Amino acid sequence: MGRYLLRRTAFLLASLLLAASLLFVLLRLLPGDPANALLPMGATPEQIAAARHETGSDLPLAQQYAAWLGDLARLDLGTSYISKLPVGEEISARLAVTVPLTLLAFALAVVVALPVGFVAAHKADRWYGALLSGFSQLGIAVPVFWIGMLLVTVFALKLRLLPAGGFPRQDWAEPGRALTSLALPVVTIALVMSASLIRYVRAATLDVLTADYLRTARAMGESFGGAMWRHGLRNAAVPVISVLGIELATTFLGAVVVESVFALPGLGTMLVKGIAEHDYPVIQGVLAVSTLTVLVIGFAADVVQRVVDPRLRTRLGRS
Repeated sequence: MGRYLLRRTAFLLASLLLAASLLFVLLRLLPGDPANALLPMGATPEQIAAARHETGSDLPLAQQYAAWLGDLARLDLGTSYISKLPVGEEISARLAVTVPLTLLAFALAVVVALPVGFVAAHKADRWYGALLSGFSQLGIAVPVFWIGMLLVTVFALKLRLLPAGGFPRQDWAEPGRALTSLALPVVTIALVMSASLIRYVRAATLDVLTADYLRTARAMGESFGGAMWRHGLRNAAVPVISVLGIELATTFLGAVVVESVFALPGLGTMLVKGIAEHDYPVIQGVLAVSTLTVLVIGFAADVVQRVVDPRLRTRLGRS
């Protein structure tokens, strides 16, 4: 296990380096100059030169790349061209909205998807099993922003039960108002995510229900619940854990989109504003943090898989 962790950590670091390099290259391929964010209309050549010097865009690309990697290694995401505030501090403040939104939506989706997916598999020959499977397929096809607008129309505009958007100025100093503001965004993400998870849980459960070891346990006198608990749960959990890691990363990225729909002051609105203002440090910082989050989630999911399934540890020890 120790050798695997070392190899997987090295792979994580290499992935981070590759992602940072791609991010730098792709942003530099965009039309325009980063200095444009600092320039007024009709700027003079002297103003353009001063702005390019301030942003560092007058340096050779290799030197800009080395400075970018050096800043990342020091966890320095730079300073916003527009607000003149440190990007790292602003991202930390925005994560106070994005992280709770992601985790609450993920937890709600898992709580819904696990029992529903199991019932859809165990009762696949019944009408309600087929109905649950059909609803999950429909949920996958519906865009998340459309669900968000539908929920706003029903619960905010018509029933007036929940706010249509926004977040308290005091953030989590008022937890009740903060949770109320996140209610519709959380449900929006959870509905889409649970639809996808139900399909995976259903498929993993069907594999277990038709497995020889489960039939053998039942033939030896174990009840269905006991056989599932002792033999089926761990085997079904292995592929689901991998999917949960992917879905958690997808939820984090989906939260960035949903924040724009509900006007939440999270990473999503920060990224959209940075793109509109051509604020390169903000764009690079948000994308770098998002990429790091996704890669770390994948790393954690792989490690948990090997903790849950001893067969993976055995194969790893032979390699």
